Amino acid sequence: MQKQQDLEVRNLAAELGEEDSLRDKALRLCRENKLAVFSLLVILLIALAAIFAPAVAPYDPNKQDLLNRMQGMSLAHPFGTDQLGRDVLSRMIYGARISLLIGLAPTGISMLLGTALGLMSGYLGKTVDFIIMRLADITMAFPSLLLAMVVMYTLGSGIINIFLALTLVSWAGTARVVRAQTMSLREKEYVEAARSMGVGSFTTMIRHILPNCMPSLIVLFTLNIPGSILSESSLSFLGIGAQPPDTSWGLMVSEGKDYLFTNPVIAIAPGVAILVLALAFNFLGDGVRDVLDPYTKQTIP
Repeated sequence: MQKQQDLEVRNLAAELGEEDSLRDKALRLCRENKLAVFSLLVILLIALAAIFAPAVAPYDPNKQDLLNRMQGMSLAHPFGTDQLGRDVLSRMIYGARISLLIGLAPTGISMLLGTALGLMSGYLGKTVDFIIMRLADITMAFPSLLLAMVVMYTLGSGIINIFLALTLVSWAGTARVVRAQTMSLREKEYVEAARSMGVGSFTTMIRHILPNCMPSLIVLFTLNIPGSILSESSLSFLGIGAQPPDTSWGLMVSEGKDYLFTNPVIAIAPGVAILVLALAFNFLGDGVRDVLDPYTKQTIP
């Protein structure tokens, strides 16, 4: 009888949404979603290779060897050489730096901007809400790639301009998600209690509303990174992304597209790398969402 009562208490605690520690959530992710864990390992492996590129890359990525140009796959050059005799694998390792940076930095900046505007729009309402949401509507009315192209053609090529372009096309979605959650949370009892005690709007948003938006923001962050990487690849393919002597996976695909019938590995290898990294972030985002979503918590057997 006592054992049955303990089991009922534990199941009731799970149904009520008892808060798990960070360690419990990490263990649950490892236990229930092996694909997300494998994706995290893939991302870490690529990130470590990019960070320690000088030690990992077998050759100088910009060293030209015209006598050995367009070489096929071999032990000396696992992915062959490109049209200038440069080692494709070495260029991919160095190119991961820009691809990851463009995936993380613009996504992080757009998340910060969208979160701030979404909090103000949802909490303050009225004129502030109207202005911010109309700006978001205008931004989302344009296809994201087309808007990024307009920004890049206006400002010119370069990594900083890519950051600005991808930030401008990404903030609106985050702002809408945060606004919807803020409008729901501002009616909660603890928020009303804070207001009745004279707590300012800024403090209330930061201390009582933002922490409850964090699970959704973490998931959005992991799911938006592949979009930034793919957008940079599209811009590079159009000739307005990363520019030589810098290299990125998108730029490598753009440069290798003219040799698909003579040495297809030049374009296929970085293309597959983009696909693997995008899928890894998507699978990781799905796993994190499942762990952080209280409605997916199962009762304890």
